[in-house]
Formats: sequence, structure tokens, C-alpha cells
Amino acid sequence: MILIRTCLVAACCLLYSSLALAATATRFSDIWRAEWQWRLQQQPLFATRIGVHNYDDQLGDVSPAVQARRAEYWRAVLAQLDELDAAQLTAAESIDLRIYRAQIDSFIANIELGSTEMPLNSDSSFYSDLAMLPRNHPFRNATDVRNYLARLRAVPDYFDQHIELLRAGLKSGRTLPRVVLEGRDGPLSAVAELTDPERSGFYQPLRTLPASISAEQASEFQTLARAAIRAAVIPAHAKLLRFMRQRYIPAARDSLAAYRLPNGKAWYQRQILDYVSEELRPEEIHQIGLAEVARIRAAMDLIIVELKFAGDFPAFLQFLRSDPQFYARTPDELLAAASWVAKRADGQLPRFFGRLPRLPYGVQAVPDAIAPYYTAGRYVPPGQGTLEPGWYWVNTHDLPSRPLYTLPALTLHEAVPGHHLQGALASEQGEQPAFRRYSYISAYGEGWALYAEELGLEMGIYRTPYERFGQLTYAMWRACRLVVDTGIHSKDWTRLQAVNYMLANTALSEHEINTEVDRYISWPAQALSYMIGMIRIRQLRHEAETALGAQFDIRDFHDQVLGLGSVPLPVLSEHVRGWIENAKGKRPR
Repeated sequence: MILIRTCLVAACCLLYSSLALAATATRFSDIWRAEWQWRLQQQPLFATRIGVHNYDDQLGDVSPAVQARRAEYWRAVLAQLDELDAAQLTAAESIDLRIYRAQIDSFIANIELGSTEMPLNSDSSFYSDLAMLPRNHPFRNATDVRNYLARLRAVPDYFDQHIELLRAGLKSGRTLPRVVLEGRDGPLSAVAELTDPERSGFYQPLRTLPASISAEQASEFQTLARAAIRAAVIPAHAKLLRFMRQRYIPAARDSLAAYRLPNGKAWYQRQILDYVSEELRPEEIHQIGLAEVARIRAAMDLIIVELKFAGDFPAFLQFLRSDPQFYARTPDELLAAASWVAKRADGQLPRFFGRLPRLPYGVQAVPDAIAPYYTAGRYVPPGQGTLEPGWYWVNTHDLPSRPLYTLPALTLHEAVPGHHLQGALASEQGEQPAFRRYSYISAYGEGWALYAEELGLEMGIYRTPYERFGQLTYAMWRACRLVVDTGIHSKDWTRLQAVNYMLANTALSEHEINTEVDRYISWPAQALSYMIGMIRIRQLRHEAETALGAQFDIRDFHDQVLGLGSVPLPVLSEHVRGWIENAKGKRPR
């Protein structure tokens, strides 16, 4: 009888525990699902991009009043999360909770610290993002076209709300530095000065509508599109252009440092946490950068010796920057070279990865409207549910600033095994919660892409000492970012100091260096994520190789790193170390 009673008690305890686990998991799921649906409603352009089309006729409301209400909503979500007993979740659910809570914390902090008052930087902006609408919006039927036309007509209100945010920034002292704004209104003026609506990028989708739309209806839609562009899109860009030139740029701050903003130290520390995903202080990052610069410089010097170059390091950099052999003569030549590197990398993937994505990618030039101030290249993922591939953009503007010896490293970073491979695999992980599947943690994503550049050495992609030097100069570029970003934002470095430091240590062209330094000035901490993320992944690989010895499988390791999708570095470290311990237990004695 005692034994039966004991068994009954144990069974009841087990049942209660199982019910508690299920109840906590269900409650967490209810919280994030409700918030996610609300989030998509708040961000219609994002919703469209990930394949949710409930709000395709809207651009969203970003006014200061709405920003305040969003912060209040997310604080209520945080209070609900505080009521959960995390101990009642599975290991996978605990990871979900950590990532989700970090997202909500970040949303609240950035509104409270004033990030929404600076909705642009030298690299991107709300108006350049809007220029992607023709690419991301679906055009499957007449309803899609009507929704698109509604969005074109909503552009004036959308821009006015952003102007309201920019005015709030002027009042509070939260603006971009003036030095990174001068002359960067090209994308605005390109639209504002149009006289023919059909020459606008916003009109292009109307040229080739689906066959299901009759010729008569297509003609009507084209007429409506021309009217919307003429009456709404062009005037909205012209109004914003006047505001930028007459009010915002003249009143923008002279200082560069994030520390000079209101509550700037806390704001910069928040940016570091958001982009690096670890609690690192600016001085700590600065010192890591100096150490990496010294390490990479030693490797560069060895290549210069190997090439028997008759001159010192600055002379070698000048040789690389000026010799015609290192530069394409036409945009097509540069695109062809990038495509050839990409296809050679494609051929090596099965040797290094157990799982490969289905989504292909293509190679395109950076659009002319943004190319003059754009980075050397970028990966552009497709809108969810579109028929687009991923695109590896190559900047063909100012060819003398686009060296061929860095092209292999750029291609590995942006295409494969970098951003395309990583992003395409993540998009196929349908079992993950949406808030993870469609998030991007910079230290993980950019750290992986920088690791992919180094992996190119093992893949046999770098065929000459100059290309190996190009890989090192890209690594040096990211190491210099640690020094320059923290130097500018926590040590009051001048722009000239930052430019000179980059000129002295990298083989990047002067044009690229000026573009990059302006990016660091206007986008604090984002550039820190690359090298910090790569260092962590490299450390994890070293730990795995040391622990597993001959049993180490590079394909398994890479599948583990990419298998979680975008995660904070501490979560990635815990996961990989768990895999290492599990793999050690399976080794034959």
C-alpha cells in the first residue's frame, strides 16, 4: 500500500510538472504571437517584405506620438515576460525567450534614448529604403496593384512623419553630424527633380503587369500610377529635399562623437549591445582592435616579403592603389570578375557544408542612384513570397576605387559562403518562431560573413599573393573599425584622424575609406560587430578542433553555427560548446 501511495504521489508530481511546463510554454507563445501580429501592423513595409500581405496598402505611422505608444506597449509585454517562470521552459524555448526579451529590451531602449529621432545615416535612410518598394511589393493581381498605388499616394504623410522625427532631433540635439550629410541628397534629388513620372523607379513595375490583368485595366493602372507619382511621390521628395537642405543640414551638429549626444554614453553602450550582442566597453573593444591590427599587419608584411617588393609598407599600399593591373576598365568587367569568383566558391560549398539552401542568387550592380556613397558591395535578400533570388550587389561606380585584389574577399562575404548562404538557410528554418526567423543579429551575421572571407583560404579561392593580401586588407579594415569607431565615439577622434588611421593600415582606396569613415560616424557601433563576431566564431572552432581532434568535421561545425539562425554570441557559444561535449561523448574509445 505504501509503495502504491508513493507511486501515485510521484505520478502526480510528474503530471503537475508536465502541466506547468506546457502552461508556461503556451503563455510565452501567446505573448510573442500577439506582439508579433501587432508589430507587423505597426511596420507594414517589413510585413510585406517577409510575405505577410495584410497591410500592403499602408506605409505605417512613425510619428513621435506613435513611437511613445509603441514603447508603452512593449513595456507591457516586458511585464508579461517577467511573470513567466523560465525554469519551466525547455532548452530550445529558453533560447527563444532570451532572444525575444533582448528584442523587446532593445525596442524600448532605443525609443527612450532617442534613436527614432535619427532615422537615417550616411549608408541608408527611410527614403532610400522606400526606393526598394517596387522590388519588395507583390504584383500578382489587380488587388496588389491597387495596394501599391495606395502606398504611392501615402508617401507625403509618411515623409511628413519622418520630418517630424527629424525636427524633434533638431530640438533635442540628436542629429547626424553635418560632415556626413553634405552632398548626400542624391537619392532625394533624383526623384524630386523628375519631370516625367515614367522615368521614376516607382513606375517600373507598371510596365510589365501580370497577364491576368487586361490591357484596358493595365492602361488604367498606369494612368493612376503616373498621377500618384506626379502628385504625391515627386512633391514629397521635393519637400523633404528642401527641409534637408534649408533646415536639417545647416542645423546639424558639428561634433562627431556619440558621447556628445544627450545621454550619449548610455546611447553608445546600447548600440554596442545591440550590434555586438555582448556587454563590452568601448575601451575593451579599442584594445582588441589594436591587437588585431598588429596581428594582421605582421601577416601583411610576410606577403610583401614574398612578393620581393622593393619598398616599405606605405609604398606597397600606394602601388596597390595606383597600378592599373588591379582595376577593371568597365563595369561589366568588374561584374564578370565578381561572378567568376562567386561560381568558384559555389563549387567548393559541398566540401565545407552539410546543408545547402535551395534559393539561388545573382550578381547585379549597385543602383546608380545610391552608388556614389554606397559601400563596395552588399547582399540583398529577396522579399518573402516574391520570385526574386538573393542579389549580390557590386558597386561599379568610380572603378579606380574598386580593386580586383579585394574582390574575392568581398564576394565570399556578401554571396557564399557569407550572407547569401547564411540568410537563405535561415529563411528555410520554418520551425523557428517568426521573431527569430526574420531577425538579424549583426555580430552573428557579420561575424559569420567575415569568417567566410578567411574560410576562402581553405577553399582555395585566393589564387595570388595579391588576392591573399586583399583578404588581409579586408580583415585589417574590420580590425581598424574597432579602433576607429570607438576612437570617434568615445575618444573624440576627428574625421581626419580616422581617415589617416585607415589609410595607414589598409589597402582600401581613399574613396572607400572616406565612405567607410562617414558610415562609422553616422552609424555608431554597427561596424564593431564584424570582427568581434568573427573572433568568437574562430575561438569556437579552435575549441572544437582541440577537443575533438581527428573526429572534428568542418561540415558538422559549420552546420552547427548556421543551424540556429541569427542568435546572440553568448547563445551561439553555449550551443556550440554543448555540441562539442555531446560529440566528445560519442567518440570511440
